[in-house]
Amino acid sequence: MNTALLLLPDFALILLGAGIRRWMHLGDHFWNGVEKLVYFILFPALLINAIVKTRLDLAAAMPLLATALAAMAGGMLLGALARPLARLPALTFASVFQCGYRFNSYIALAVAGMLFGSPGIATMGLIVGAAVPVANLVSVWMLARHGEVGLWREVARNPLIWGTVAGFMLNLAGVVPPAPLQAFLQRLADASIALGLITVGAALRLESTPGVRGISLWLLGVKLLALPVIAALVGRLFGLGGVNYQVVVLFAALPTASSAYILAMRMGGDGRSVAWLISATTLASMLTLPLWAAWLAG
Repeated sequence: MNTALLLLPDFALILLGAGIRRWMHLGDHFWNGVEKLVYFILFPALLINAIVKTRLDLAAAMPLLATALAAMAGGMLLGALARPLARLPALTFASVFQCGYRFNSYIALAVAGMLFGSPGIATMGLIVGAAVPVANLVSVWMLARHGEVGLWREVARNPLIWGTVAGFMLNLAGVVPPAPLQAFLQRLADASIALGLITVGAALRLESTPGVRGISLWLLGVKLLALPVIAALVGRLFGLGGVNYQVVVLFAALPTASSAYILAMRMGGDGRSVAWLISATTLASMLTLPLWAAWLAG
């Protein structure tokens, strides 16, 4: 229970973001600017700062990443199984399908940092760096209208991938940033978690297109319950333990990413239903993530 209580400040920041959005009326332009700041500047700094300072276990990296990708594959398979029962237009299904396996990187790094410090952030950063391209590839393929040029451009420009790669290369090269640069990165990293979680709360939406609630409940169960079970089983099969095992199970239990909404809207999909699913998984994860954390700690 003590481990679960550690996550309360993070979820309080999400609720604070929802309250600020509702009562301060700062407008979409403000929130878009804050999200860009977090996404392109603060979170890459957090990743680089954590990975450079952490001793990486390369021998454990492959089973760790294989476990994370196996959990995502399970979400894709379970989501596809619901297709015959959903009776939705193809583009609507393709829009919500991605909510069964995509993950919120802001919450991922916040939870890993809160529970495990820099080693947790570094481990989660490696998973995120490997999983983001896979999530984007599958999501764009399902939404079918988008050309591959746009897909690869999006993947190549993803700052979380570049932040992970930069930190990883510096770590392997044994580069230790000068003290002023370390302090600069630390200041940016300190700002990233709070602002990132506040923007998650500001993006919460509670309305969906009629007819999608059934599959929404299925995908919610897949994302928050089935995927962490898959990760727990596969992780044990691959011999994972300690921080690596706990982080990969928590990765699998994350709510859906806000970028799923952006992609659906870009490609003419059902953004309203995706926004509802993002919000539903985020709110439900306030219960399920602490329970998973407590189970792992026990």
